[in-house]
Amino acid sequence: MTLPNFDQLLDKYAALAVDTGVGVKPGDTVYLQVATDQRPLAHRIIETAYARGAAEVQVWWQDDFQKRQDMLHLADDRLKQQAPQTKVMFDYWLNHAAKRITVTSSDPDNLAGVDPARVAAYQSGFQKSYAALSAAISGNQIAWTIIGAASPKWAAKVFPDEDPETATDKLWDAIFKTVRIYETDPEAAWAKHEARLREKADWLNAEQFDALHYQAPGTDLTVGLPTGHIWNGGSGENAKGEVFTANMPTEEVFTAPDNRRIDGTVASTKPLSYSGSILQDMHFTFKNGQVVSAHAGQGDAVLQHLLAIPGARSLGEISLVPDPSPISQSGLIFFSTLYDENASDHMALGMAYPFSLEGGTKLTPAELTARGLNVADTHVDFMMGSAQMAIDGIKKDGTVVPIFRNGDWA
Repeated sequence: MTLPNFDQLLDKYAALAVDTGVGVKPGDTVYLQVATDQRPLAHRIIETAYARGAAEVQVWWQDDFQKRQDMLHLADDRLKQQAPQTKVMFDYWLNHAAKRITVTSSDPDNLAGVDPARVAAYQSGFQKSYAALSAAISGNQIAWTIIGAASPKWAAKVFPDEDPETATDKLWDAIFKTVRIYETDPEAAWAKHEARLREKADWLNAEQFDALHYQAPGTDLTVGLPTGHIWNGGSGENAKGEVFTANMPTEEVFTAPDNRRIDGTVASTKPLSYSGSILQDMHFTFKNGQVVSAHAGQGDAVLQHLLAIPGARSLGEISLVPDPSPISQSGLIFFSTLYDENASDHMALGMAYPFSLEGGTKLTPAELTARGLNVADTHVDFMMGSAQMAIDGIKKDGTVVPIFRNGDWA
């Protein structure tokens, strides 16, 4: 690694994840999901979490090589059902309200060429074991954060014309810029940034639009909003009232749509890295809240398997991200949803976050459905914003208020 002061930057990054990311406090249980080739960062996160008084830090190691081999060769009965100890692990973390730190660094093409049906079967079995913990995360019952770490194969995808070391250095540099690590006090810089996001969310919450109308090349979509919807931006709070930041970086404000009132067409504007494959040039047509037709210029078979997951044919999230955001202006395609969604307005197929509705975290799935929130077994963001995007807010009396013009706040 030739990036100047890399060890010190990694120290600051680990502290940011532990403090601003999940707010580790004495007595906390922490679990870290991280790749085997990210040990330097993992060790710093473990050390920092214990320094903050964590009672226990568990690591769930990930490995791209094993994941690909499993998807290619696992016996069908093992592919469709997780080993019992996996659910025991998830239940342990849930019972201890473990704070989750996820480090994403996978090769975006890791599962390229693998039969999408096998990947879908694995995901279905995994979700059965993960469902309870997933619900706690999506409902903000526990604190969680996702950060990125540069790996050579991911870096080669982002910087294909560079040698491996240079590409990896460049990706680390880009990651550090997105999370303000070069600031003298990254945590203070984050607090200031999140305050700006909350200002936008507060304005939208006060307006309580009945619907949003999106217009751009390939997109003419009207999305209804449920009564009592809540726009979120920046940090959130878990069930104990502890502050955490779910995505680092984040440039968005977001809410849940009324999944019964989505009509029109929408086109993706950036590649989507999903389940080890790249999907590009996606087009969706919605009617009465459901996808009635969809195709992708690349990865169409993977897209069709995604849409076959229960609940994936409607939206669970809409977000607003100004095109002048730092990630967009970098000009980079990260091939990672964590970053690319913060360069562009995006929407999510599948599950809605219950905290996007007043009192939503106390409602049953049936009650959420009755209020217009999508209950699903997946949540997959795709990017559909651009510098040409116009968005209008529509009030119940028909009044139209400009929100975005030319991809930025109006």
